[in-house]
Amino acid sequence: MAAASAVPLVINGVVKMGTQSQAYLESHKVKETKALISELCRQFYHLGWVSGTGGSITIKVHDDSIPKSQQLIVMSPSGVQKERMMDEDMYVLSPNGSVLSEPLAKPWPHKTPKCSDCAPLFMRAYEMCNAGAVIHSHGMESCLVTMINPLLKEFRITHMEMIKGIQGHGYYDELVVPIIENTAHERELTESLTEAIKAYPKTTAVLVRNHGIYIWGDSWISAKTQAECYHYLFDAAIKLHQLGLDCSTPSHGPIHSSNGILGQNGKVSAKAGILSSNNSIETSRRCIVLDIEGTTTPISFVTDVLFPYARENVGKHLELTYEEAETQDDINLLKAQVQEDLENGIIAGAVPIPSNGGKEEVIAALVANVEAMIKADRKITSLKQLQGHIWRTGFQRNEIESVVFDDVPEALEKWHALGIKVYIYSSGSRLAQRLLFGNTNYGDLRKYLCGFFDTTVGNKKESKKATAAKSAGLGVIISIRPGNGPLPENHGFKTVKSFSEI
Repeated sequence: MAAASAVPLVINGVVKMGTQSQAYLESHKVKETKALISELCRQFYHLGWVSGTGGSITIKVHDDSIPKSQQLIVMSPSGVQKERMMDEDMYVLSPNGSVLSEPLAKPWPHKTPKCSDCAPLFMRAYEMCNAGAVIHSHGMESCLVTMINPLLKEFRITHMEMIKGIQGHGYYDELVVPIIENTAHERELTESLTEAIKAYPKTTAVLVRNHGIYIWGDSWISAKTQAECYHYLFDAAIKLHQLGLDCSTPSHGPIHSSNGILGQNGKVSAKAGILSSNNSIETSRRCIVLDIEGTTTPISFVTDVLFPYARENVGKHLELTYEEAETQDDINLLKAQVQEDLENGIIAGAVPIPSNGGKEEVIAALVANVEAMIKADRKITSLKQLQGHIWRTGFQRNEIESVVFDDVPEALEKWHALGIKVYIYSSGSRLAQRLLFGNTNYGDLRKYLCGFFDTTVGNKKESKKATAAKSAGLGVIISIRPGNGPLPENHGFKTVKSFSEI
């Protein structure tokens, strides 16, 4: 192994570049990561992900004393048979991607050492996604799934158990993976990958048409687990397509051919009850996006049942679950939001949450802030996340049963039968949405829903929601429901009193 002229030092938790021997590069942590990559590449070879020297993997050298963004990077070489790689074949890179250590050249017929062609793409995943490992697979499933429809820019699948293995997703969610177009040289994909990550901030993978896939996770275990789940789902999608079945609908029913009804998008949103639809040339799918309050569900159920339940049980919930990681995450989000509110004078009733206070003191401050947030009807992730966890307990104990308007179940069933995809976008958390539609007065309606979106994709701050939907290019229909607020005169939108009219 060639000696390195610059190696990282840790000073006050920050990596600095200094001049030392290569002893650091031959440390146990680095050697362990090199051996792990060799082992994983052998496994990936037998899975068909890295055959013909294609594909690659990179892992950050984990060290608790160094922030992830500052950790060293071990990367597999290019042009080497992955199942025969040795630990000494690996490259070691600095956090900014410069090569610190490279393998020695081997005699013919071995090629001259070269760092992975994927290096620029790997670095983008590290920089933009706080990744701890990135896998590039040439698995056949990941290639073929992009070829089923060469016009689609996304892969979509829902209601499959293995979706739960993808970070941030559950069984009822729709998994969406962006597809970018292939180029002659790997490095030329860098900008396309960057744009895809920006456009799909929730994704942990990007497909490359006719090529393969890039997958990342916060650790090598997460990246490997997700890679296995993605390939399973791609294989399932291909086989469903061969059977004439649609993997992107909840029931995986027959694929609907283009007959004039496809290519329409729709949306229902807002307390006023807004439905919007729009013809699109770029997509071959038809969908409806529904809000909850005043659209599928009476506003009174939310204001008179859900909000009071959360308000009355927040103290008890925090007391019983205070030490759990989920609740600590909720508390940290609320602390950050309250601090922002106090600094900006956003809300009356906000009180400081003590950083080093006792459990009772912290809970008392949290309860006061949550009550103020609920009273002000705040549409913020920190509040909605905690409410979802409180409501989950209520539904599990049968203390709450959600209500939907009488026409909703029939309409959902009808749209589902027609192959129309239905989504929910509400200020309530995705967990709360799934709970609501899974425990209604008409039973579990989640089988008709393709996905759920909440404030993590953008807060609903626009008061004139119908106007906002229209400005986004959607045609709008306003749903008139009992308890909804009055509409202004000459609002200019079509209205319906029942989903049966749609």
